[in-house]
Amino acid sequence: MNNTDLVRKSLKKRYLKERIFKTVGLLSIVSAILFLLILLTDIFTKAMPAFSQTNISLEVTLDPDVIGVGENPSEQDLMAADFRRVIRNSLADQFPGVTKRKEKRELYSLTSMGAEFQLRDMVIADPALLGQTIQVEFMADDDVDAVIKGAIDRNLPESDRRVKDQKLGWIETLEESGQISEQFNWWFFTSGDSREPEMAGIKGAIKGSLFTLLVTLALSFPVAVAAAIYLEEFAPKNRFIDFIEININNLAAVPSIVFGLLGLAVFINFFSLPRSAPLVGGIVLSLMTLPTIIIASRSAIKAVPPSLREAALGLGASKMQTVFHHVLPAALPGILTGTIIGMAQALGETAPLLMIGMVAFIVDIPQGITDPSTVLPIQVYLWADSPERGFLAKTSAAIMVLLFFLIAMNAIAIYLRKKFEKKW
Repeated sequence: MNNTDLVRKSLKKRYLKERIFKTVGLLSIVSAILFLLILLTDIFTKAMPAFSQTNISLEVTLDPDVIGVGENPSEQDLMAADFRRVIRNSLADQFPGVTKRKEKRELYSLTSMGAEFQLRDMVIADPALLGQTIQVEFMADDDVDAVIKGAIDRNLPESDRRVKDQKLGWIETLEESGQISEQFNWWFFTSGDSREPEMAGIKGAIKGSLFTLLVTLALSFPVAVAAAIYLEEFAPKNRFIDFIEININNLAAVPSIVFGLLGLAVFINFFSLPRSAPLVGGIVLSLMTLPTIIIASRSAIKAVPPSLREAALGLGASKMQTVFHHVLPAALPGILTGTIIGMAQALGETAPLLMIGMVAFIVDIPQGITDPSTVLPIQVYLWADSPERGFLAKTSAAIMVLLFFLIAMNAIAIYLRKKFEKKW
């Protein structure tokens, strides 16, 4: 065999290996995309029921004597009024054959526990409704909602169904009379957490995430940028600076739960800051995101060509003027991109916030950074751990909202990088 044949044989093997490598790489990409689509499709399919709410339309008579208020009641009187009795009377009139106590209890459970608060808020907003008979669409119980959406199979034997035949008959009667309808679930976006699946919302978690990220950004951005500028432009090259740089890189790889333990030991136990508050959560997450922003900022500053610095210094600018008037503006797109990515990482964190008590059940909507609160990832964790079937859809819907914010933040980072980056 001559040299030409040996070369051809070698090339043939080399090209075969190249084709195999390309095929394996392509299959890996296709597999990753396929698994991602399966995951997103599963989440989307399970989340769709949470974006609609089943309502039951009832005719209620707002008799002041029945709800227990006098003439010209104050808002405080209306807050303490018995609106639940009005709704129960309406259901009893709808189904007069229900007389036993246990059956009545089942009948009254057709509407959500939040129905009386819906009616109360309507009357507080318009006290002129007192004494009138009006048609109101009340939020249905989660079992009724599951039956209407097909989550509970009506064709199963009664022993295998959560909703028994009698209650199912009431639901079908209301369906036939056109008193059951489905609407977009605004309650999911305008209310806080609840033990009742149909009443649970993410407004409190969204505001808690917003307050936490604001604290994180306010603390981490200026400190990280200042540290990056000093290390890249002013710090001398010695062992101490090398030690700092190594530890910054190491901190970026520290498990996030360690930062949670630090926050619990220092900020809560030592400084006595409030538990479950966005203030503590923001401080902990700012410590966690500092290395990420510092590393990204240093890379952006390092990417600025030395000629820009030399030109500024040659024209008489001081070192400080050169950095803040020329280098920093040129590096700002990369710094902002790293900051947004760090904020997106902080938004999705759960472990450190579990350690500082943000896993608590919080119903009220937070109004400030010191109010008890939770965040979207923790809300997902809480609902996923709930046994009620109605929380399954709420969990998937909250994941969709969280993914939306994460994708939006990363999209903004990509946009800023593309729009403002300069090629030197």
